[in-house]
Amino acid sequence: MLTISYSELPPDFRAQALQWAAQYRYCAYYEPNHHLSYPNGPFERLLGVADSATGSPTCLDELRLWMQQKPPAGPRFGILTYELKNEIEALHSHNFTGLEWPTLHFFTPQTWLHWREDALEIHGDTDEVLAAILDTVPPNPAAPRVATMRPRLPKADYTAAVEAVREDILNGEVYELNLCMEFFAEDVVLDPVATFLRLNEASPMPFAGFYKLADHYLLCASPERFLSQHESVILSQPIKGTIRRGTTPTEDEQQRYQLLHNEKERAENLMIVDLVRNDLARVAQTGSVRVPELFGLYPFRHVWQMISTIEAELRPDADLVDILRATFPMGSMTGAPKIRAMQLIEQYERTRRGLYSGCLGYAWPNSSFEFNVVIRSLQYRADTGYLSFQVGSAITYDSVPEQEYAECLLKAKAMLEVLGAEVSESVENRKAEE
Repeated sequence: MLTISYSELPPDFRAQALQWAAQYRYCAYYEPNHHLSYPNGPFERLLGVADSATGSPTCLDELRLWMQQKPPAGPRFGILTYELKNEIEALHSHNFTGLEWPTLHFFTPQTWLHWREDALEIHGDTDEVLAAILDTVPPNPAAPRVATMRPRLPKADYTAAVEAVREDILNGEVYELNLCMEFFAEDVVLDPVATFLRLNEASPMPFAGFYKLADHYLLCASPERFLSQHESVILSQPIKGTIRRGTTPTEDEQQRYQLLHNEKERAENLMIVDLVRNDLARVAQTGSVRVPELFGLYPFRHVWQMISTIEAELRPDADLVDILRATFPMGSMTGAPKIRAMQLIEQYERTRRGLYSGCLGYAWPNSSFEFNVVIRSLQYRADTGYLSFQVGSAITYDSVPEQEYAECLLKAKAMLEVLGAEVSESVENRKAEE
Protein backbone atom coordinates (compact mmCIF):
# COMPACT_ATOMS: atom_id res chain seq x y z
CA MET A 1 0.00 0.00 0.00
CA LEU A 2 1.12 3.53 -0.79
CA THR A 3 0.02 6.53 1.28
CA ILE A 4 0.22 10.00 -0.24
CA SER A 5 -0.52 13.28 1.48
CA TYR A 6 -3.13 15.40 -0.28
CA SER A 7 -0.68 18.30 -0.21
CA GLU A 8 1.49 16.35 -2.67
CA LEU A 9 -1.31 15.98 -5.22
CA PRO A 10 -2.40 18.50 -7.88
CA PRO A 11 -5.88 20.07 -7.61
CA ASP A 12 -7.22 18.12 -10.60
CA PHE A 13 -5.86 14.77 -9.38
CA ARG A 14 -9.28 13.10 -9.20
CA ALA A 15 -10.01 14.00 -12.82
CA GLN A 16 -6.61 12.65 -13.83
CA ALA A 17 -7.19 9.46 -11.81
CA LEU A 18 -10.55 8.80 -13.43
CA GLN A 19 -9.16 9.49 -16.91
CA TRP A 20 -6.33 7.04 -16.17
CA ALA A 21 -8.74 4.45 -14.81
CA ALA A 22 -11.04 4.62 -17.84
CA GLN A 23 -8.35 3.01 -20.02
CA TYR A 24 -9.00 -0.28 -18.24
CA ARG A 25 -11.71 -2.70 -19.33
CA TYR A 26 -13.40 -2.47 -15.92
CA CYS A 27 -13.51 0.67 -13.83
CA ALA A 28 -15.62 1.84 -10.88
CA TYR A 29 -15.57 5.19 -9.11
CA TYR A 30 -17.63 6.29 -6.11
CA GLU A 31 -17.97 9.99 -5.27
CA PRO A 32 -19.55 11.39 -2.05
CA ASN A 33 -19.18 15.07 -2.98
CA HIS A 34 -18.51 16.12 0.61
CA HIS A 35 -22.06 15.27 1.78
CA LEU A 36 -20.77 14.33 5.21
CA SER A 37 -23.99 15.44 6.91
CA TYR A 38 -26.10 13.01 4.86
CA PRO A 39 -27.88 10.71 7.35
CA ASN A 40 -25.65 7.68 7.93
CA GLY A 41 -23.06 9.12 5.55
CA PRO A 42 -22.51 9.06 1.78
CA PHE A 43 -20.40 6.76 -0.40
CA GLU A 44 -16.73 6.43 0.46
CA ARG A 45 -14.54 7.91 -2.27
CA LEU A 46 -13.10 4.86 -4.05
CA LEU A 47 -11.66 4.11 -7.49
CA GLY A 48 -10.86 0.63 -8.76
CA VAL A 49 -9.69 -0.88 -12.05
CA ALA A 50 -9.17 -4.32 -13.57
CA ASP A 51 -8.22 -5.73 -16.96
CA SER A 52 -10.01 -8.99 -16.23
CA ALA A 53 -13.12 -10.11 -14.38
CA THR A 54 -12.55 -13.87 -14.74
CA GLY A 55 -15.19 -15.79 -12.85
CA SER A 56 -17.38 -12.72 -12.42
CA PRO A 57 -20.90 -13.79 -11.37
CA THR A 58 -23.80 -13.54 -13.81
CA CYS A 59 -26.68 -14.41 -11.45
CA LEU A 60 -27.46 -14.33 -7.74
CA ASP A 61 -26.49 -17.96 -7.07
CA GLU A 62 -23.10 -17.33 -8.69
CA LEU A 63 -22.78 -14.09 -6.73
CA ARG A 64 -23.21 -16.02 -3.47
CA LEU A 65 -20.49 -18.53 -4.40
CA TRP A 66 -18.21 -15.73 -5.61
CA MET A 67 -18.66 -13.79 -2.36
CA GLN A 68 -17.90 -16.96 -0.36
CA GLN A 69 -14.51 -17.39 -2.00
CA LYS A 70 -11.41 -16.34 -0.10
CA PRO A 71 -12.07 -12.63 0.42
CA PRO A 72 -9.74 -10.14 -1.23
CA ALA A 73 -7.83 -7.60 0.80
CA GLY A 74 -10.10 -4.83 -0.40
CA PRO A 75 -13.56 -4.16 -1.80
CA ARG A 76 -15.49 -5.75 -4.62
CA PHE A 77 -17.23 -3.36 -7.03
CA GLY A 78 -20.40 -3.99 -8.96
CA ILE A 79 -23.76 -3.17 -10.50
CA LEU A 80 -27.24 -4.70 -10.42
CA THR A 81 -29.69 -3.90 -13.20
CA TYR A 82 -33.42 -3.52 -12.73
CA GLU A 83 -33.88 -6.70 -14.78
CA LEU A 84 -32.55 -8.72 -11.84
CA LYS A 85 -36.19 -8.63 -10.74
CA ASN A 86 -36.86 -11.42 -13.24
CA GLU A 87 -34.56 -13.77 -11.34
CA ILE A 88 -36.14 -12.89 -8.00
CA GLU A 89 -39.79 -12.99 -9.07
CA ALA A 90 -41.77 -14.61 -11.91
CA LEU A 91 -41.46 -11.52 -14.12
CA HIS A 92 -40.10 -10.70 -17.57
CA SER A 93 -38.69 -7.81 -19.60
CA HIS A 94 -39.62 -7.79 -23.29
CA ASN A 95 -39.45 -4.06 -24.02
CA PHE A 96 -36.82 -2.49 -26.26
CA THR A 97 -33.28 -1.88 -25.04
CA GLY A 98 -30.40 -0.18 -26.77
CA LEU A 99 -28.03 -0.86 -23.89
CA GLU A 100 -27.78 -4.63 -23.24
CA TRP A 101 -26.17 -4.54 -19.79
CA PRO A 102 -25.61 -7.93 -18.14
CA THR A 103 -28.13 -8.60 -15.38
CA LEU A 104 -25.40 -8.04 -12.80
CA HIS A 105 -21.66 -7.53 -12.88
CA PHE A 106 -18.96 -7.48 -10.18
CA PHE A 107 -15.19 -7.40 -10.27
CA THR A 108 -12.29 -7.42 -7.83
CA PRO A 109 -9.98 -4.48 -8.59
CA GLN A 110 -6.32 -5.19 -9.29
CA THR A 111 -5.55 -1.63 -8.18
CA TRP A 112 -7.77 0.57 -6.06
CA LEU A 113 -7.56 4.04 -4.56
CA HIS A 114 -9.18 5.02 -1.27
CA TRP A 115 -9.44 8.68 -0.31
CA ARG A 116 -9.16 8.69 3.48
CA GLU A 117 -9.72 11.74 5.69
CA ASP A 118 -6.06 12.77 5.75
CA ALA A 119 -4.39 10.98 2.84
CA LEU A 120 -4.82 8.95 -0.33
CA GLU A 121 -4.14 5.21 -0.19
CA ILE A 122 -3.23 3.14 -3.28
CA HIS A 123 -3.72 -0.61 -2.86
CA GLY A 124 -3.06 -3.74 -4.90
CA ASP A 125 -0.78 -3.47 -7.92
CA THR A 126 0.79 -0.13 -7.05
CA ASP A 127 3.92 -0.08 -9.26
CA GLU A 128 4.13 3.20 -11.16
CA VAL A 129 0.42 3.89 -10.59
CA LEU A 130 0.88 7.32 -9.05
CA ALA A 131 3.34 8.36 -11.76
CA ALA A 132 0.96 7.11 -14.47
CA ILE A 133 -1.93 9.11 -13.02
CA LEU A 134 0.14 12.26 -12.66
CA ASP A 135 1.26 11.90 -16.30
CA THR A 136 -2.36 11.62 -17.48
CA VAL A 137 -3.82 14.63 -19.25
CA PRO A 138 -7.16 15.60 -17.64
CA PRO A 139 -10.23 15.31 -19.86
CA ASN A 140 -11.32 18.21 -22.04
CA PRO A 141 -14.02 20.10 -20.08
CA ALA A 142 -15.82 21.22 -23.25
CA ALA A 143 -19.51 20.36 -23.34
CA PRO A 144 -20.59 17.51 -25.61
CA ARG A 145 -22.86 18.41 -28.49
CA VAL A 146 -25.83 16.10 -28.54
CA ALA A 147 -28.38 17.98 -30.61
CA THR A 148 -31.55 16.20 -29.55
CA MET A 149 -32.78 13.51 -27.18
CA ARG A 150 -35.96 11.75 -28.23
CA PRO A 151 -38.56 10.31 -25.85
CA ARG A 152 -39.35 6.64 -26.28
CA LEU A 153 -42.75 7.45 -24.77
CA PRO A 154 -44.03 10.71 -26.35
CA LYS A 155 -46.08 13.14 -24.31
CA ALA A 156 -49.50 11.96 -25.52
CA ASP A 157 -48.64 8.35 -24.75
CA TYR A 158 -47.16 9.22 -21.35
CA THR A 159 -50.22 11.17 -20.24
CA ALA A 160 -52.48 8.36 -21.49
CA ALA A 161 -50.43 5.89 -19.44
CA VAL A 162 -50.84 8.07 -16.35
CA GLU A 163 -54.62 8.00 -16.84
CA ALA A 164 -54.51 4.22 -17.21
CA VAL A 165 -52.49 3.91 -13.99
CA ARG A 166 -55.03 6.10 -12.18
CA GLU A 167 -57.73 3.68 -13.35
CA ASP A 168 -55.65 0.76 -12.07
CA ILE A 169 -55.39 2.48 -8.70
CA LEU A 170 -59.15 3.06 -8.63
CA ASN A 171 -59.62 -0.65 -9.35
CA GLY A 172 -57.34 -1.63 -6.46
CA GLU A 173 -54.47 -2.98 -8.58
CA VAL A 174 -51.83 -0.75 -6.92
CA TYR A 175 -51.67 2.14 -4.48
CA GLU A 176 -48.85 3.92 -6.26
CA LEU A 177 -46.74 3.28 -9.36
CA ASN A 178 -43.47 4.79 -10.50
CA LEU A 179 -43.90 5.44 -14.23
CA CYS A 180 -40.72 6.16 -16.16
CA MET A 181 -39.74 7.23 -19.65
CA GLU A 182 -36.53 7.09 -21.66
CA PHE A 183 -34.85 9.86 -23.63
CA PHE A 184 -32.30 8.59 -26.13
CA ALA A 185 -29.97 9.52 -28.98
CA GLU A 186 -28.13 7.34 -31.47
CA ASP A 187 -24.70 7.49 -33.11
CA VAL A 188 -23.36 9.71 -30.33
CA VAL A 189 -19.63 10.24 -29.83
CA LEU A 190 -19.11 11.11 -26.18
CA ASP A 191 -16.17 11.43 -23.79
CA PRO A 192 -17.58 9.50 -20.80
CA VAL A 193 -15.12 10.83 -18.22
CA ALA A 194 -15.51 14.48 -19.23
CA THR A 195 -19.30 14.10 -19.34
CA PHE A 196 -19.39 12.49 -15.89
CA LEU A 197 -17.29 15.30 -14.44
CA ARG A 198 -19.66 17.86 -15.96
CA LEU A 199 -22.68 16.00 -14.57
CA ASN A 200 -21.08 15.73 -11.15
CA GLU A 201 -20.24 19.43 -11.13
CA ALA A 202 -23.78 20.38 -12.13
CA SER A 203 -25.40 17.97 -9.68
CA PRO A 204 -23.01 16.96 -6.85
CA MET A 205 -24.72 14.10 -5.03
CA PRO A 206 -23.76 11.82 -2.11
CA PHE A 207 -24.06 8.61 -4.14
CA ALA A 208 -22.51 9.63 -7.44
CA GLY A 209 -20.47 7.17 -9.45
CA PHE A 210 -18.89 6.08 -12.72
CA TYR A 211 -18.84 2.49 -13.96
CA LYS A 212 -17.21 1.10 -17.08
CA LEU A 213 -17.81 -2.42 -18.35
CA ALA A 214 -15.95 -2.73 -21.67
CA ASP A 215 -17.90 -0.36 -23.99
CA HIS A 216 -20.74 0.22 -21.51
CA TYR A 217 -20.70 3.28 -19.25
CA LEU A 218 -22.81 4.48 -16.34
CA LEU A 219 -22.51 8.16 -15.36
CA CYS A 220 -24.47 8.53 -12.14
CA ALA A 221 -25.49 11.53 -10.00
CA SER A 222 -27.72 9.81 -7.46
CA PRO A 223 -28.91 11.34 -4.17
CA GLU A 224 -30.40 8.08 -2.88
CA ARG A 225 -29.10 5.15 -0.83
CA PHE A 226 -30.81 1.87 -1.60
CA LEU A 227 -29.26 -0.37 1.00
CA SER A 228 -26.29 -0.67 3.29
CA GLN A 229 -24.98 -3.06 5.90
CA HIS A 230 -22.54 -2.12 8.64
CA GLU A 231 -21.83 -4.80 11.22
CA SER A 232 -25.25 -6.40 11.85
CA VAL A 233 -27.42 -3.41 10.87
CA ILE A 234 -29.06 -3.18 7.46
CA LEU A 235 -30.45 0.18 6.42
CA SER A 236 -32.50 1.66 3.59
CA GLN A 237 -33.31 5.33 2.90
CA PRO A 238 -36.00 5.83 0.26
CA ILE A 239 -36.54 9.31 -1.16
CA LYS A 240 -40.10 10.36 -1.90
CA GLY A 241 -40.81 14.07 -1.93
CA THR A 242 -38.98 16.85 -3.74
CA ILE A 243 -39.31 20.62 -3.95
CA ARG A 244 -36.98 23.25 -5.40
CA ARG A 245 -34.76 25.35 -3.12
CA GLY A 246 -35.73 28.95 -2.47
CA THR A 247 -33.68 31.84 -3.81
CA THR A 248 -33.55 33.59 -0.42
CA PRO A 249 -33.28 32.15 3.11
CA THR A 250 -36.91 33.12 3.79
CA GLU A 251 -38.21 31.54 0.59
CA ASP A 252 -36.03 28.47 1.17
CA GLU A 253 -37.58 27.93 4.59
CA GLN A 254 -41.06 28.39 3.08
CA GLN A 255 -40.27 25.74 0.49
CA ARG A 256 -39.03 23.38 3.17
CA TYR A 257 -42.18 23.94 5.24
CA GLN A 258 -44.37 23.40 2.19
CA LEU A 259 -42.74 20.04 1.43
CA LEU A 260 -42.91 18.91 5.05
CA HIS A 261 -46.67 19.52 5.15
CA ASN A 262 -47.53 18.31 1.64
CA GLU A 263 -50.04 15.51 2.25
CA LYS A 264 -49.52 13.88 -1.16
CA GLU A 265 -45.73 13.73 -0.71
CA ARG A 266 -46.06 12.42 2.84
CA ALA A 267 -48.54 9.75 1.74
CA GLU A 268 -46.21 8.59 -1.06
CA ASN A 269 -43.26 8.50 1.32
CA LEU A 270 -45.18 6.56 3.96
CA MET A 271 -46.37 3.94 1.45
CA ILE A 272 -42.76 3.22 0.43
CA VAL A 273 -41.61 3.19 4.07
CA ASP A 274 -44.20 0.49 4.80
CA LEU A 275 -43.05 -1.48 1.77
CA VAL A 276 -39.39 -1.26 2.83
CA ARG A 277 -40.27 -2.28 6.39
CA ASN A 278 -41.92 -5.40 5.06
CA ASP A 279 -38.97 -6.17 2.76
CA LEU A 280 -36.38 -5.81 5.51
CA ALA A 281 -38.48 -7.93 7.87
CA ARG A 282 -37.87 -10.93 5.61
CA VAL A 283 -34.18 -11.02 6.58
CA ALA A 284 -34.31 -9.23 9.94
CA GLN A 285 -34.32 -10.55 13.46
CA THR A 286 -37.88 -10.65 14.73
CA GLY A 287 -39.11 -7.31 16.03
CA SER A 288 -35.94 -5.42 15.07
CA VAL A 289 -37.27 -3.34 12.14
CA ARG A 290 -37.52 0.31 13.11
CA VAL A 291 -37.90 3.75 11.52
CA PRO A 292 -35.47 6.12 13.27
CA GLU A 293 -36.45 9.00 10.97
CA LEU A 294 -39.70 9.56 9.08
CA PHE A 295 -40.11 12.48 6.62
CA GLY A 296 -36.60 13.84 7.18
CA LEU A 297 -35.91 16.91 5.03
CA TYR A 298 -32.42 17.43 3.60
CA PRO A 299 -31.09 20.24 1.38
CA PHE A 300 -29.20 19.69 -1.87
CA ARG A 301 -27.92 22.31 -4.28
CA HIS A 302 -31.18 22.69 -6.18
CA VAL A 303 -33.85 20.83 -4.18
CA TRP A 304 -35.12 19.75 -0.79
CA GLN A 305 -35.65 15.98 -0.50
CA MET A 306 -37.88 14.03 1.87
CA ILE A 307 -35.88 11.04 3.12
CA SER A 308 -36.98 8.36 5.56
CA THR A 309 -34.67 5.86 7.26
CA ILE A 310 -35.58 2.24 7.93
CA GLU A 311 -33.17 -0.14 9.65
CA ALA A 312 -33.09 -3.60 11.18
CA GLU A 313 -30.84 -6.16 12.82
CA LEU A 314 -29.86 -8.74 10.24
CA ARG A 315 -30.42 -12.43 10.93
CA PRO A 316 -27.06 -14.17 11.46
CA ASP A 317 -27.76 -16.67 8.68
CA ALA A 318 -28.63 -14.05 6.04
CA ASP A 319 -26.04 -12.91 3.48
CA LEU A 320 -25.94 -10.30 0.71
CA VAL A 321 -27.86 -12.50 -1.73
CA ASP A 322 -30.59 -13.17 0.84
CA ILE A 323 -30.88 -9.41 1.43
CA LEU A 324 -31.13 -8.68 -2.30
CA ARG A 325 -33.77 -11.36 -2.82
CA ALA A 326 -35.82 -9.78 -0.02
CA THR A 327 -35.48 -6.14 -1.04
CA PHE A 328 -34.62 -5.73 -4.73
CA PRO A 329 -35.62 -3.66 -6.61
CA MET A 330 -36.15 -0.69 -4.35
CA GLY A 331 -39.76 0.25 -3.66
CA SER A 332 -39.12 3.94 -4.35
CA MET A 333 -38.70 3.02 -8.04
CA THR A 334 -41.55 0.52 -8.38
CA GLY A 335 -44.58 1.42 -6.28
CA ALA A 336 -46.76 -0.67 -4.04
CA PRO A 337 -47.56 -3.50 -3.90
CA LYS A 338 -44.24 -4.17 -5.55
CA ILE A 339 -44.86 -7.22 -7.75
CA ARG A 340 -48.08 -5.93 -9.29
CA ALA A 341 -46.44 -2.53 -9.78
CA MET A 342 -43.57 -4.16 -11.70
CA GLN A 343 -46.04 -6.04 -13.91
CA LEU A 344 -47.78 -2.79 -14.79
CA ILE A 345 -44.46 -1.02 -15.34
CA GLU A 346 -43.64 -3.61 -18.00
CA GLN A 347 -47.05 -3.01 -19.56
CA TYR A 348 -46.93 0.79 -19.73
CA GLU A 349 -43.26 1.58 -20.27
CA ARG A 350 -41.56 1.00 -23.63
CA THR A 351 -37.95 0.59 -22.57
CA ARG A 352 -36.18 -1.89 -20.38
CA ARG A 353 -34.71 0.13 -17.53
CA GLY A 354 -31.29 -1.49 -17.50
CA LEU A 355 -29.21 0.16 -14.81
CA TYR A 356 -31.85 2.82 -14.24
CA SER A 357 -33.67 1.73 -11.05
CA GLY A 358 -30.80 -0.65 -10.42
CA CYS A 359 -27.77 -0.23 -8.16
CA LEU A 360 -24.13 0.76 -8.14
CA GLY A 361 -22.12 -0.20 -5.09
CA TYR A 362 -19.30 -1.96 -3.31
CA ALA A 363 -18.87 -4.72 -0.73
CA TRP A 364 -16.06 -5.11 1.81
CA PRO A 365 -14.53 -8.39 3.07
CA ASN A 366 -16.19 -7.91 6.48
CA SER A 367 -19.66 -8.19 4.82
CA SER A 368 -20.43 -4.47 4.97
CA PHE A 369 -21.70 -2.95 1.74
CA GLU A 370 -23.22 0.17 0.17
CA PHE A 371 -25.55 0.34 -2.83
CA ASN A 372 -27.21 3.41 -4.29
CA VAL A 373 -30.34 3.84 -6.41
CA VAL A 374 -29.33 4.54 -10.00
CA ILE A 375 -31.33 7.65 -10.90
CA ARG A 376 -30.34 10.97 -12.52
CA SER A 377 -27.88 9.03 -14.64
CA LEU A 378 -26.66 8.65 -18.20
CA GLN A 379 -26.12 5.23 -19.79
CA TYR A 380 -23.87 5.07 -22.86
CA ARG A 381 -22.49 2.47 -25.26
CA ALA A 382 -19.30 3.63 -26.94
CA ASP A 383 -19.38 0.77 -29.47
CA THR A 384 -22.81 1.69 -30.88
CA GLY A 385 -23.13 5.35 -29.89
CA TYR A 386 -26.41 4.71 -28.03
CA LEU A 387 -27.01 7.29 -25.27
CA SER A 388 -29.89 7.10 -22.82
CA PHE A 389 -31.30 8.54 -19.64
CA GLN A 390 -34.59 7.91 -17.89
CA VAL A 391 -36.80 9.92 -15.59
CA GLY A 392 -40.07 9.17 -13.86
CA SER A 393 -42.65 10.19 -11.32
CA ALA A 394 -44.76 8.49 -8.69
CA ILE A 395 -48.34 8.14 -9.89
CA THR A 396 -51.18 8.17 -7.39
CA TYR A 397 -54.90 8.61 -7.95
CA ASP A 398 -54.47 12.34 -7.29
CA SER A 399 -51.91 12.69 -10.10
CA VAL A 400 -52.59 15.13 -12.93
CA PRO A 401 -51.14 13.69 -16.18
CA GLU A 402 -49.87 17.03 -17.55
CA GLN A 403 -48.18 17.82 -14.24
CA GLU A 404 -46.52 14.40 -14.09
CA TYR A 405 -45.11 14.89 -17.59
CA ALA A 406 -43.86 18.34 -16.61
CA GLU A 407 -42.14 16.78 -13.57
CA CYS A 408 -40.36 14.33 -15.87
CA LEU A 409 -39.11 17.19 -18.06
CA LEU A 410 -37.93 19.06 -14.96
CA LYS A 411 -35.94 16.02 -13.83
CA ALA A 412 -34.48 15.74 -17.34
CA LYS A 413 -33.36 19.37 -17.41
CA ALA A 414 -29.98 18.96 -15.70
CA MET A 415 -28.93 16.06 -17.92
CA LEU A 416 -30.06 17.87 -21.05
CA GLU A 417 -27.99 20.88 -20.03
CA VAL A 418 -24.93 18.73 -19.38
CA LEU A 419 -25.32 17.21 -22.86
CA GLY A 420 -26.12 20.52 -24.55
CA ALA A 421 -29.25 18.83 -25.90
CA GLU A 422 -32.94 19.56 -26.35
CA VAL A 423 -35.94 17.25 -26.38
CA SER A 424 -37.43 16.55 -29.79
CA GLU A 425 -40.60 14.59 -30.45
CA SER A 426 -40.69 15.51 -34.13
CA VAL A 427 -38.48 12.65 -35.31
CA GLU A 428 -40.28 9.34 -35.44
CA ASN A 429 -38.47 6.58 -33.61
CA ARG A 430 -38.37 3.58 -35.90
CA LYS A 431 -37.54 1.20 -33.08
CA ALA A 432 -40.35 2.18 -30.73
CA GLU A 433 -42.63 -0.60 -31.92
CA GLU A 434 -39.97 -3.30 -32.25
